[in-house]
Amino acid sequence: MAHILIVEDDFAISELIKRNLQLTGHVCSCIAEGDKVVEAIEQKHYDLIILDVMLPGLSGFEIIREIKLMSETPVIFVTAKGTLEDKLNGLQLGAEDYIVKPFEVLELIARVGVVLKRCGKNDKTVKFGDVEVSLHQHLVMKAGKSIDLKPQEYRLLEVLIQNKNLALSREQLLNMAWDYDYAGETKTVDVHIRRLRQKLGLEDYIKTVSKLGYRLELK
Repeated sequence: MAHILIVEDDFAISELIKRNLQLTGHVCSCIAEGDKVVEAIEQKHYDLIILDVMLPGLSGFEIIREIKLMSETPVIFVTAKGTLEDKLNGLQLGAEDYIVKPFEVLELIARVGVVLKRCGKNDKTVKFGDVEVSLHQHLVMKAGKSIDLKPQEYRLLEVLIQNKNLALSREQLLNMAWDYDYAGETKTVDVHIRRLRQKLGLEDYIKTVSKLGYRLELK
C-alpha cells in the first residue's frame, strides 16, 4: 500500500512496527541512526516516515526540520518523550501525529492509515477475488456489479481491509468500526460479519479466529 521509512534505534521496536505494517500490506525500510535519514530521503521516495526523537546522531526534531525543507513526506513521531512540550514541539515542526511509547500496535496501524488517507498516500482500490473496494469512493463491486452495503457494514469492511492479515478481537472491531463509545454487545460484530460474507462471498477471506474474533486474509 505505502512505502514507509521507520527511523528507530531500538531493534525490537523497529521490528515490531515493521512486521505489523508489512502484515497490513505496507513496504517498510528501517534506519537506526539519525544522521543517515536525510541521505536516505534524498535517494528514495517514501510515502510516510515513522520517526523516533532520541536517536544517535541527529535527533528526530532536527531530522524533521531537514525533511520539511526537502519534501512534503508526512511524519509520525513515535517516541518515549511524552511531555506536553515535546508533543507541541513535534506537531509545530510539522508532524502529522505524535504517539508516545509504549503504544498499542493496532492504534499505530490505525493512525498510519489515517495519515496516509489524509495525505492522499494510500491505495484507492483494494481487490481480492472478484471483489473490488474503492476506499476513496466508498464503492464496493463484486463481479463488476455494485453491491449495496449498509454504512456500518461498509465501515466494518474498511476496518478489516486496513488491518488485513491481523487477528482482531470482537471488542477491537467494536471499538474501531463502531467508535470507542459504542455500548453494543459483541454479537453485533458476528451479525455484520455474516452479512459481509453473504453479500460479498468472503467465506474464504474473512476467517474466524477461535475464541477471539476475525481476520481478513489477503496476500
